[in-house]
Amino acid sequence: MADAAPVQTAPEDPWKALRRFTAARIALGRAGASLPTEALLAFNLAHAQARDAVHTPLDTAALKCELDSRALDSIEVSSAAQSREQYLRRPDLGRRLDSKSTARLSDHGRASESRPELVFVVADGLSSSAVALHAIPLIERTIARLQGWQIGPIVVATQARVAIGDPIGELMQAGMVAVLIGERPGLSSPASLGVYLTYRPATGCSDAQRNCISNVRPEGLGYDAAAFKLAHLLDAARTRKLTGIGLKDESVWEGDVLPAR
Repeated sequence: MADAAPVQTAPEDPWKALRRFTAARIALGRAGASLPTEALLAFNLAHAQARDAVHTPLDTAALKCELDSRALDSIEVSSAAQSREQYLRRPDLGRRLDSKSTARLSDHGRASESRPELVFVVADGLSSSAVALHAIPLIERTIARLQGWQIGPIVVATQARVAIGDPIGELMQAGMVAVLIGERPGLSSPASLGVYLTYRPATGCSDAQRNCISNVRPEGLGYDAAAFKLAHLLDAARTRKLTGIGLKDESVWEGDVLPAR
């Protein structure tokens, strides 16, 4: 009886040692003219995770419970997009509040005895998982660096785009608004959080009037480093009375120890 033919395996890529330096898909090897099965399955999984990040709704009840447990007041609002499908097809609707949310924030603004210097907006954006995982840790670390600041209730916005922070800040009469939003997922980062800071938010502000901190996640820009950058920009914006292209991030992160301010 003839011996069985040996099982052929995909040849090892000579660049494989470089894979430990990046999450990019390099040195995957090949099987004939195709990818090896393991690499193909990993790609399909990453693609499914990215799709799930876009379509999974934000659990606002769980998020509110977490905020309540930390004694952080919150207000829930919605954009003018009536469904996730409409939100994805009509970005303009995600930049506007619906009528009920507008009335709620308008009433809150009129009833407030003081105008907040800062309002945090937690928006689902294109990755609800990013918000669920990273928003509260970043807010907590940032607030710890903002001694003496007047901070308003945290606004939780669903079906929201970055610019929804403009009418929110305007109605709450806030000096600045920081929108924490789920970024568009990639095949290596389905849960990445972005932060957009706007001084004197008002309907019609352009992106040139905002500062952005992106890729907030443990595998990217860590919470402490992101909070340090955000607090630095907030201090600079309050001093110079502007954000956007006229305000550069000149902060230098010194590590995990809270730097003196």
